[in-house]
Amino acid sequence: MRSLRRLIACVAVLTAIAIAAPAVAQDKVKMGLFIASSAMPYFIAKERGYFAAENLDVEGIPIANHPLIVQALVKGDIDTASNLLSLEGANINVLRPGTANYFSINCQNTKWQLEAFVVSSKNTTIKTLRDLKGQRIMCAPGPGNLFVAKGVLKRIGLEEGRDYTMQEQQMSVHIGALQSGQFEAGYTLEPVVSMLEHRGIARRLEAGVIATHLLGHPEACAVLAGGVMSDRFLKERPQVAARLARAWAKALRDGNEDASARDLLAKHMNVAAEIAQTVPLSRYFMVRDLTPQQIADFQKLTDLAVEGGVVKSKIDVKTFLKRF
Repeated sequence: MRSLRRLIACVAVLTAIAIAAPAVAQDKVKMGLFIASSAMPYFIAKERGYFAAENLDVEGIPIANHPLIVQALVKGDIDTASNLLSLEGANINVLRPGTANYFSINCQNTKWQLEAFVVSSKNTTIKTLRDLKGQRIMCAPGPGNLFVAKGVLKRIGLEEGRDYTMQEQQMSVHIGALQSGQFEAGYTLEPVVSMLEHRGIARRLEAGVIATHLLGHPEACAVLAGGVMSDRFLKERPQVAARLARAWAKALRDGNEDASARDLLAKHMNVAAEIAQTVPLSRYFMVRDLTPQQIADFQKLTDLAVEGGVVKSKIDVKTFLKRF
């Protein structure tokens, strides 16, 4: 009986100690967000507790364009980014190796749609990309987006200045710019494409244009964005980076396979609830799951950007792909 009382007393003391002990503080991580559907994994991991399960407090910091994301990575203002444009990442890695290490990538094409050319709904004469001759076209921001938009039009025989004008615009003004008539057409990204159609402001002219016109196959893996970590973050906090990658992999799985994850488009990206389930998404991959062909497609797009002067010199994309 005395032994039982001692056991009960010990259990009570240990329980009291456990209750009184302070919880281990979550590791804080700052993640840059370019608000487009390619940022979805962040919201999934945050909302569904995948970061918290890894004892991470990941702060999402909206950043207006990709050059500013690169700047924040270089300065150390952010540790990681949810969806840095791949060509911006390739270029900074030429100039400052290790700045942007991709641990996940997003494939986009005619099946997994993200980018599209759109045209004002008021214009009924434009049926194909070639019909954009003579139009004022807005473009998603950043050198990489401008390069692919102009590159696609060049492949079908249209030259900037001679056949059309193009001006980059922040994503937040795309709907208003087309609605007001400031531009007659645009190269824009989901979910803005679907929002424009839903509101009757514009219609989708052609999606998946990078894979079709620049990579030469409608179902090629056009790697235009992905999740990155800075070299400093990887070297100084490798265990935190590994835990972030574990949480991220779960978010990518949900983004690919769980339709209910699309509800976050309505919550965080002003997408009407009635179209959230139909907004096209790119396909998410951890770098460890990429096929040789997908990596080859990534290399081809990067090589094209070198020829176009967006990436300053030749670089092997494998040098900035990080496997977890």
